[in-house]
Amino acid sequence: MQSYQAAERLLRHHRKELVLGDKVTPRWIGDGARFWYTVNTAAGRRYVLVDPKAGTRQEAFDHERLAAALAAASGQAVDTTALPFSAIQPTAEAVEFDAFGEHWRCHLTDYVCEKAEGEAPGNPLAVAAPDRKHTVYRAGHDLRARTLDGARDWALTSDGSEDLDYGANPDYLMYSTLLTKLGLPHLPPAVAWSPDSTRVLTHRTRQHGVRRTHLLRAAPADGSEPTLLSPRFAVPGDERIPLAEYVVVDVANGSVTAAQAEPVAMSMMSPVFQKWAWWAEDGSAVYYLSRTRDARTLSLHRLDPASGEVRTILTESGPTRVEPAQQQLQTPMVKVLGGGEEVLWYSQRDGWGHLYLISARTGELIQPVTSGTWGVQELLHVDEQERDVYFIASGLVKEDPYRRTVCKVGLDGSGFTRLTDDDLDHVVTVAQNAEYFIDSASSTGTAPVITVRDWTGRVLVELERADITRLEAAGWSRPERFRVTSADGKTDIYGLLYLPHGFDPDRRYPVIDTPYGLPTANRVSPSFDPGHYGYEAEALAALGFAVIAVDGKGSPGRNKAFHDASYGNLGDACGLDDHVAALHELAATRPWMDLDRVGVTGMSSGGYAAARALLRYPDVFKAGVAESGMHDFRLLEPGLGEAYHGPFDAQEYAALSNAELADRLEGKLLLIHGGLDDRVPPEVTLRLAERLIAHGKDFDLVVVPDADHIYFGYEHYVTQRRWDFLVRHLLDVEPPADYRLPAVPIDMEALAELFG
Repeated sequence: MQSYQAAERLLRHHRKELVLGDKVTPRWIGDGARFWYTVNTAAGRRYVLVDPKAGTRQEAFDHERLAAALAAASGQAVDTTALPFSAIQPTAEAVEFDAFGEHWRCHLTDYVCEKAEGEAPGNPLAVAAPDRKHTVYRAGHDLRARTLDGARDWALTSDGSEDLDYGANPDYLMYSTLLTKLGLPHLPPAVAWSPDSTRVLTHRTRQHGVRRTHLLRAAPADGSEPTLLSPRFAVPGDERIPLAEYVVVDVANGSVTAAQAEPVAMSMMSPVFQKWAWWAEDGSAVYYLSRTRDARTLSLHRLDPASGEVRTILTESGPTRVEPAQQQLQTPMVKVLGGGEEVLWYSQRDGWGHLYLISARTGELIQPVTSGTWGVQELLHVDEQERDVYFIASGLVKEDPYRRTVCKVGLDGSGFTRLTDDDLDHVVTVAQNAEYFIDSASSTGTAPVITVRDWTGRVLVELERADITRLEAAGWSRPERFRVTSADGKTDIYGLLYLPHGFDPDRRYPVIDTPYGLPTANRVSPSFDPGHYGYEAEALAALGFAVIAVDGKGSPGRNKAFHDASYGNLGDACGLDDHVAALHELAATRPWMDLDRVGVTGMSSGGYAAARALLRYPDVFKAGVAESGMHDFRLLEPGLGEAYHGPFDAQEYAALSNAELADRLEGKLLLIHGGLDDRVPPEVTLRLAERLIAHGKDFDLVVVPDADHIYFGYEHYVTQRRWDFLVRHLLDVEPPADYRLPAVPIDMEALAELFG
């Protein structure tokens, strides 16, 4: 019971209570010269106002006086430590906010609160213009515009249809079952406003003939009859996949200018959502990226918003993926400069991720901007007047090649400078006006220090020093960052080792691996924030397990060859061989690691890797939990297999399926899947289950009827099933019969992050 309580305490939704001052989410004021943010402190949530130019950080108001004033004006009880509003509008003499169904203005001279006129609540399904005068939203399959005050509402398009609708994402995302649970019918339209707020870039989403999958809502919450959901869902090798036909819509008169070019593939999400399409800063052009289905050719195009004429600026091809950034959902590192004369272009053509200056007129290389045995990871800012580029690079810290450093270089390749000269990992947010940046410096074992810096790297003002006292009191200890040799005998592999709570080196502990099985993102974060899978690793350590997390060959964050180890080799799940090698090398100097009791657990691609580990290495992995597992890439959206493995080949893709290895199961396996998973349809797990049954294998299967891909609303149930299974089969004890994890509270900030 005690270990379960400790593990529960370390889950993600408790982090804000245990770690104080570890994150700053800026809310820009005006053009971004100032900003405010909220921070959890020992005295409760505080609102902080920052003026970087003046070098000041101060509380936005007297929290106690404002609480008393609001209580007096509203007649409601107000808790000083948790004020009843989430956002503020600070002015020189007052602060405004929404609370108790009213808009309030509190004067900071005498702390008198009064009701005031405020903006109408925003529509979560509409996208507001930069000038805050209009919004665009979807009505049926078309777009409409509305003034922000609601005084005028008019049609922008009228020819949309189910198979050719405006601003839509693919069905699994647009009409996600998770959105339905939140009371939303669909996502907002995929539109990008022009800088002058007069036009929007969007696309007609062509889905005619795209195959459908089928989900059964077997247990509707209202007790009604089961219903069938049939979203369109293409798979690898399909001729028809969702396509985006770019159009520019004039908001004043509704005129639509179509791009005179072939539509672009969008099996995963809208290219506007993914930031693969954007306006020139002066609104004179639209630029967009396109990529062939095999991901081996990437092109940049210029779209004239007045005529629809499209010109291809440059194209790069290669024998494997050509990417505008190493991680799948990362903003492309492509920027058009000089009013359309030059392009700053990310490429891995020399084996490392670097920036190149390209002529936008000829598509020819002008010169490399960065070079060396390290990689550019994020483009932060380009100062065109000074001809300087600011970016984040990894590979410059000898101790850890994943740690990120803020750097500067001239567009001519000269003057390379590290602006952050420590060996910590740096996570950066650039100000809205691009005049400074917020820097969070940490490591996996070093709590964040958050500062505001100018573009010389000078600290303008310190914002927060994270307090982890409560986290440590909850039993947390710093994970060990390790380096081992990969299965090839020559490549360095990095990971984290979490010690079990109450660690005693004279005891023997079972070990759990927590893989991520796709080359789209890293499993291990180099920063203090462990990420989704890291919170689970910390919780498992509280239950009494040693836990490892490994970034094997095939994962991003290093050089091109390291990442490409997964190309044509998705079945290795980003280096499962390396995970096994890591287990043996670590245990050789840590006799307390019991390699006779090794488990594995993961969700989504991690679920694929967990099941595959048991099936490929039955002599190593003895128990595993696979949740929402991507067990068969033939049944998933084509942007995964075709980009990260290669063009569809029936024989090759069959070899990737876990079902093909079902006869090899020897250990204990728990399969969990949501009945309404529209990201990885439940048939993917059910087909694996059918093959396991055919081979007479003993395994456990849990289908959560109304659950989506991430088990929203069922997290507590799935988490406890996972814990109970691993405790029972690896610790060889029965889980506490009278303990039930409470439901996880809705985290609106996390959901906002999830949906962009």
